Amino acid sequence: MIDPRAYEAMSQPLTGIRDPYFLSIMAEIQTGLRDVLGTQNSKTFLIPGSGTGAMEAAVSNFVREGSKFAVFTAGHFADRIAVIGQRQRGAQLVRCSKEWGEVFSEEEAFAFMEREKPDVVAFVQGETSTGAYQSGRAITAAARKFGALVIADCVTTLGAMPVELDSVGIDIAFSCAQKGLSCPAGLSPISISPRAWEWLEKRQDEPATWYLDLRLLAKYFEEPHVYHHTPSPPLYYAMHQGLAVIEEEGLRKRWERHRVVGQKLAAELSKLGFEPLVKEADHRLWHLTVVVPPSHVNEAKLRDRLLQKYGIEIGAGLGKLASKILRIGTMGPLSTEEQAGFLLDAIAASI
Repeated sequence: MIDPRAYEAMSQPLTGIRDPYFLSIMAEIQTGLRDVLGTQNSKTFLIPGSGTGAMEAAVSNFVREGSKFAVFTAGHFADRIAVIGQRQRGAQLVRCSKEWGEVFSEEEAFAFMEREKPDVVAFVQGETSTGAYQSGRAITAAARKFGALVIADCVTTLGAMPVELDSVGIDIAFSCAQKGLSCPAGLSPISISPRAWEWLEKRQDEPATWYLDLRLLAKYFEEPHVYHHTPSPPLYYAMHQGLAVIEEEGLRKRWERHRVVGQKLAAELSKLGFEPLVKEADHRLWHLTVVVPPSHVNEAKLRDRLLQKYGIEIGAGLGKLASKILRIGTMGPLSTEEQAGFLLDAIAASI
């Protein structure tokens, strides 16, 4: 759900892309993103596109000809990272795969990397297709031993759960606007560590993409703001206010609110016969509850009833989990006990 203040902000008058006011908004957004990401990275800015655009930017800039690219896959979006990796000409893709909904241990990550010795490693911190949460500490610890750069998909976690980029040891993190940040889609944060940026600056060949070339993009976000693309001021206004809302609430208080509501929702759904896809509670996203419905419940009909009668839209399964699960988001303004209670009452009346 989009925060009301983000909606309202988009009605402000438009400015030029080099207007001092717009550039000040841009700088404040970068500062706010560093706080929410948990990083001091100076190279923290916005990709003009969806979360998948940021995903492609991360992979295409750091996976080059001759690279060995390792992806930890246990869901739809990890598979998408792997597909993008396959398209990097001359690169070698290797996978460490588990059943959808599972996470990786440090022992598994170490054994895989000891065998493959990759140059770049990617994982999904919050797998939207399964509701699984992998902080990344197990993977980054192994990657450091073998000198690999680490890319993290933080599309679902940013703004609602800990990302903690610096303390986890993530080199390249990307996200989106429309989930934990409660902003409209269209701008996607990316942050690059000094180590990774040094690697990128030394890269001799150019990435196949021009629009998503991070070295070119970064120049627009720092003096003298070299023109790269024409940004959409309303989207910047919205993100500026979305980050202001997070700052005013307090990041850790926001995390706790999502945790409390998410755990209550999961517990009450279990009483109604819904089973969590992710078995270990510590490995579940707080704000995206993924459940398997009881055998007598048709998930498509339930979703339709909820939409038609209560105006509640919940997500269906993706890929191999299509028609098998429900994906229930309680993000931003929706993450309250009142909203969760309304949802639970509607589900109870519809099954």
